[in-house]
Amino acid sequence: MSDEIRTTAEAAEADVLPRMKEIHTDPARAEKALVPDSLKQPLKDKSAAQWAYERLIVYIRNFEAQLDAEHEVAVGFTGGEAGVLRIEGMGYFDPDIVTFYGSDTSGSKTQMIQHVTQLNVMLRAIAKPQPEEPAHRIGFRLVRDIEEPEAT
Repeated sequence: MSDEIRTTAEAAEADVLPRMKEIHTDPARAEKALVPDSLKQPLKDKSAAQWAYERLIVYIRNFEAQLDAEHEVAVGFTGGEAGVLRIEGMGYFDPDIVTFYGSDTSGSKTQMIQHVTQLNVMLRAIAKPQPEEPAHRIGFRLVRDIEEPEAT
């Protein structure tokens, strides 16, 4: 239990269970929205960075589930000229930083660091850089890490 002083509203908000709801024109698409059990816990005891990181994982995993074998997930950042980053890693730094690791479309090593209040990303399907190799999927690895942290 934390010694910090919180308002009644802050305490109530921290104890709320997170929810995810999506409506699509194709009802089968919403059924793919898998949320790991660890994200169905009360919000308390997690930083804004950890919550942003874990929720992004859900979106990445669900996006990858819709991709064909010729495409991988990438993230585009809005509000700048950063372009697109092929996601090869992701992390957070408490209390409020989320970071993406990967490469841009020219293959240059890239890292994007964002404050959670500025987080605004667009997931994109991009062609694999090596057509003869299987597509790399990071979503399932990220989910495994939040479900079984000692496994990674």
